Amino acid sequence: MTTPILDLAPPPADARIKYGNAPQQFGDLRLPKGAGPHPVAIVIHGGYWRSAYGLEHIGHLCAALARAGVATWSLEYRRIGDPGGGWPATANDVLRGAEYLRTLARSYPLDLTRVVAIGHSAGGQLALWLAAQHKIPLRGVVSLAGVADLRRAWELGLSRGVVAELLGGTPQEQPERYHQASPIELLPLGVPERLLHGTRDDVVPIELSRRFQAAAAAAGDDARLTELPDAGHFDLIDPRTNAWAQVQDSVLGQLK
Repeated sequence: MTTPILDLAPPPADARIKYGNAPQQFGDLRLPKGAGPHPVAIVIHGGYWRSAYGLEHIGHLCAALARAGVATWSLEYRRIGDPGGGWPATANDVLRGAEYLRTLARSYPLDLTRVVAIGHSAGGQLALWLAAQHKIPLRGVVSLAGVADLRRAWELGLSRGVVAELLGGTPQEQPERYHQASPIELLPLGVPERLLHGTRDDVVPIELSRRFQAAAAAAGDDARLTELPDAGHFDLIDPRTNAWAQVQDSVLGQLK
């Protein structure tokens, strides 16, 4: 029986680097072989924004992309349950960590003209949000089973109502926060969006990616959704699965 990706220790990063003073404000950097400069993927892990889930499990995706020639900067950030976590600190950490690439490029061979953001699950929401800020030039954004519509996620009661925990209330109680945080309400993002979602995902309904892609295309964005038959939620971040080739191709395609 294959060990679940969540239970498999990832290869170590080349460097763990702090981008702020809080314990959760750090990232794992992995570099491809060769002199570079290398294209870069900013990687944002999921876990429904809760402190119980850290970045370790997405290290397998990062290591696979590094083998394919892409440097990865995998961000940790304050989450629900961490001091200061929740909105807007969680998103602000991701933005601060992404902007720290400029500092990293002084010491590591990174090509800041070829950068994409990748997020899985709740990290998909954060990656799409990051793209909407236009604070760091991105070639595009890749959302893997992303929570791309926070109002709908709240309506569905996903993960025991976690969206209200993140944003400090319901859409009726915190309408401005939903408007600020929900990717579907930030359209158009103005960068290419590649969404991948498994048809057997029982953690984040594929409906959320379908709704976002339709709205993004209607708003004028280059937004494409790849539905992965028989793929579950974690297959998209597991390089051992049939889904992985399409995930990797989506990332590499944005960096050409």
